[in-house]
Amino acid sequence: METLLQQLINGLVQGSIYALVALGYTLVYGIMGLINFAHGEVVMIGALVALSVTGALTAAGLPLWLAGALGIAVAILTCMALGWSLERIAYRPLRHAPRLTPLITAIGMSIVLQNLAMMLWGRNYMQFPALFPKAAFSVGGAHFTAVQIIMVLTSAAMMIGLAFLVYRTRLGMAMRATAQNSQVAGLMGVNIDRVVAAAFVIGSALAAVAGVMVGAYYEIAHYQMGFMLGLKAFTAAVLGGIGNLGGAMAGGILLGLIEALGAGYIGDLTGGFLGSHYQDIFAFIVLIAVLVFRPAGLFGEKTGERA
Repeated sequence: METLLQQLINGLVQGSIYALVALGYTLVYGIMGLINFAHGEVVMIGALVALSVTGALTAAGLPLWLAGALGIAVAILTCMALGWSLERIAYRPLRHAPRLTPLITAIGMSIVLQNLAMMLWGRNYMQFPALFPKAAFSVGGAHFTAVQIIMVLTSAAMMIGLAFLVYRTRLGMAMRATAQNSQVAGLMGVNIDRVVAAAFVIGSALAAVAGVMVGAYYEIAHYQMGFMLGLKAFTAAVLGGIGNLGGAMAGGILLGLIEALGAGYIGDLTGGFLGSHYQDIFAFIVLIAVLVFRPAGLFGEKTGERA
């Protein structure tokens, strides 16, 4: 029972990060049908910018809490500018191109951002500053930390905030109209370019927060840290039904639980062969199974092509 509770806590923490990153994928895909494979690199940029700014301000004499808050703010603004630039420079000119073209461009932008980060920050792993308290708690034999609590609560708050924006504001109404039929939305006075840019900016802000939380949780940052996280978040979005905000949230949490329980229990049954070192296997088994048996995802709807 203690092992089950511990794995559920671990899965919830990991799943909250997957869900936060998956929202960026599903927000963009739902509006313009593009899988932005560079989104994981935006997460990485957010973590590295926060690390650099926090380190520089701490060295200048600012207290860690203030330096960390400013570092997070700068990381969010930087990622928002990066998301806007990606949409404006790389994706907007290809909006009416065949679907394979922007997909290849997204992969290319992912590689460009990885190499740019490698040139700026180097190849080595960098120690992330301890921005959050390290208090530890224990319930029912399971252990968790203050950092994990902050991660889950922050992710939940941002998911709720995004849902409110999409379903209760004029911008959200414009986003949903564009997702349903961009041509008709344009005829009704919706500025399509502004809506798409807003989707990239909002998704990039969520990515920056996710990057900071991942860095603070593992206490390291690296120029390749966003690659695998991005793939898993994409898997979560597909699992829940890409284009569906609620599905992305549920898919992220579910994927985190599957990984944690798989690494904890299946690893024991296989004598450690499929343990924590191979937990990535479970994410991609889920991706293959969903694509084979339910391509629309758990909460997606099967729709035909519009005429």
